[in-house]
Amino acid sequence: MTQAYCVKCKAKVEMSNAQKVTLKNGKPAMKGTCPKCGTKVFRIGG
Repeated sequence: MTQAYCVKCKAKVEMSNAQKVTLKNGKPAMKGTCPKCGTKVFRIGG
């Protein structure tokens, strides 16, 4: 699983519902949700 920083929880969390996305400049990234609070989390670099 991919980790990301949740701003609401102020901690690194394991992403749930993680999806690979591509940014406009072609770089890979991952987006998902925080399993604790449900906030959207994002990580550049996949």
